[in-house]
Amino acid sequence: MIVMLVVVFLCIAGIGYAKFTMVKRAIAEHSKFAMPPVAVTTLVVKGQKWQPVLSAVGSLRAVNGVTVSTDLAGIVSEIKFESGAAVKKGDLLIKLDTQQEEAQLHAAEAKLEWTKVDMDRKRDLVAKKTISPSDWDSAQSEYRQAVANVDTAKAVIARKQIVAPFDGYLGIRQVNLGQYLNPGASIVPLQSLDPIYVEFNLPQQDLSQLAVGKKLHIRAADIEGEFDGEINAIDSKVDDATRNVMVQATARNSDHKLRPGMYVNVDVLLPEKDSVLAIPVSSINYAPYGDSVYVVKPASDGKPGPDGKPALEVEQHVVKLGPKRGDQVSVLSGIQDGDEVVTSGVFKLRPHATVQVNNAVTPDNSLTPKPNDT
Repeated sequence: MIVMLVVVFLCIAGIGYAKFTMVKRAIAEHSKFAMPPVAVTTLVVKGQKWQPVLSAVGSLRAVNGVTVSTDLAGIVSEIKFESGAAVKKGDLLIKLDTQQEEAQLHAAEAKLEWTKVDMDRKRDLVAKKTISPSDWDSAQSEYRQAVANVDTAKAVIARKQIVAPFDGYLGIRQVNLGQYLNPGASIVPLQSLDPIYVEFNLPQQDLSQLAVGKKLHIRAADIEGEFDGEINAIDSKVDDATRNVMVQATARNSDHKLRPGMYVNVDVLLPEKDSVLAIPVSSINYAPYGDSVYVVKPASDGKPGPDGKPALEVEQHVVKLGPKRGDQVSVLSGIQDGDEVVTSGVFKLRPHATVQVNNAVTPDNSLTPKPNDT
């Protein structure tokens, strides 16, 4: 029995020692294991000139824009324009029927001729003291009244000839030949397109940076290029509901691509700043406790990487961000000029992770991006 117990004990001890040896060997092998480096793209941060802007969404409005209408009732007898045509101030648009007014004008002109003849006759008679001065006065009064009646008839006829009040472009015709128009009936929209107003709102805290004459850039969706303009008026009050102030600017629109009613993006240009550190937006690791970026540094252990070159690792830097422009965002603090910042692959990193830089394909980093699918 004693021999059997000794044999069993030795077997158990042997098995335990074998397992202990296996575990020790596994721990040793695990300590030699290293995670493969994470492939990232990087950008060396350099100070650059930065054009700060105040961005807003605005709407366009014509400097002169009306819907042409009539203030007298009548039947449309002539239409002298085509929809969408360019017109000059004073160009005839439509004529209303004036047969009755022209008849009244003829009667008034006939009355005017008779009163003039009567006034001339009585001028001679009063000089000869054949009639009293009151008769001469009455003749003069009748003549002046006849002149006024003629002028009134001509004015009514002129008001039934609707002309363009200013240079501009017509919209879609809203009347037809032979149609009866009531006073105030719409005929056609008329808009002047060059120059054009852009109106937008900015928060009250930006009011100190605004001034009449400040330059701005305007961009509209699906229209190539930027349009230059400048502020010509700032509202005298801040809206007490939104705490925004209305700003009006004037922009040149010589090719007439901008149209009243369009929404546009507005950038009010502020004084340029030198040596601003700007990095791609893709570099930022956004988090509730603070935004951060990863800066590439030589590995602290000094070991070479898989390619035989000195290994690289990343340090996490908490940053304070400034204004954005296009694909870039300015950094107020947290990094320095010359730091190599990770621009893609940020979501795969952790502090002191080993990385491998491959800048064959880099993320967009333009101040004026033009995405394909917008």
